[in-house]
Amino acid sequence: MTTATPPAAPAAGTVTGESPQVVPVRRYGHWVATAVIVVAGVLLLWSVLTNPNFEWDVALGYLGNGQVLHGLLVTLMLTLVAMVVGCAIGVVMALGRESRNPVVAGAAFGYVAFFRGTPLLVQLIFWFNLAALYPVLTLGIPSGPHLFELDANTVITPMVAAILGLGLNEGAYMSEIVRAGLQSVDPGQIDAAEALGMRKSQVFRRIVLPQAMRVIIPPTGNQTISMLKTTSLVSVIAIPDVLFAVQTIYSRNFQVVPLLITVSIWYLAVTTVLSIGQHFVERRFRRGDNRLQEPSLLATVRSGLVPWRRSRPPGPGEPTEGSRR
Repeated sequence: MTTATPPAAPAAGTVTGESPQVVPVRRYGHWVATAVIVVAGVLLLWSVLTNPNFEWDVALGYLGNGQVLHGLLVTLMLTLVAMVVGCAIGVVMALGRESRNPVVAGAAFGYVAFFRGTPLLVQLIFWFNLAALYPVLTLGIPSGPHLFELDANTVITPMVAAILGLGLNEGAYMSEIVRAGLQSVDPGQIDAAEALGMRKSQVFRRIVLPQAMRVIIPPTGNQTISMLKTTSLVSVIAIPDVLFAVQTIYSRNFQVVPLLITVSIWYLAVTTVLSIGQHFVERRFRRGDNRLQEPSLLATVRSGLVPWRRSRPPGPGEPTEGSRR
């Protein structure tokens, strides 16, 4: 006589033949928020496009105007030169802030405090009127022989005043960005590299700089985009940038709103290109660090447009979210 034995319970940790059913979470709040944003966006866009007071035909017609395009080139040139000057000064001041010499560190701190603490518009006007304080720029011994003398009105042109104002002001902000990037590197890695016999230049080039750039690049890209828009302040000292160009045009035809739309479209176009370039530069410097990997630009846009997309349950043999971590 045999007795039937009950089936043994599966051991802990074993996988049975039936896969668990994955029930996606219903995110009704995402659906409602998406619907509200889409409806509000469509209504706002329809109102802007159908309002005859915007005069879109005039605004779009001036996009290719020669005077506007020349002003756009001046804006781009000022942005490039100011950022180059600002980055160069920022590196020097960041190293000065980290110096063990209290005089050097104090001078760098004073520079940063002054140019960050005063308005940029005031600085531009100050440089533009420098000849009122120093009509002649000299280099030499006080009350003694001079090596050379220069007329301030000849040297400090409006373009030079704009570059000085923008570049010196940007250098103060870039110094803090560079200093933050240098401080983000673990000192233990520097000590280990020096213990292996690497020279200080090699340590900086191969250990410090690649890691610091991951911290420096994002805010530098933001500063570049901000500088592009900040150059509009130079119109107060008669620099023919893109804003000054449209101001000159609408002072004659009194079509203020359409021409302001024209300059806004150009600013939006250039900042979009700079933002895309910043995205790819950041991805390049983040290569090899899995902690900082981000989805591609197309994937980011797609995920933002379809926030309610359900995640497909993992198939047989595919890693789950927990195993990926």
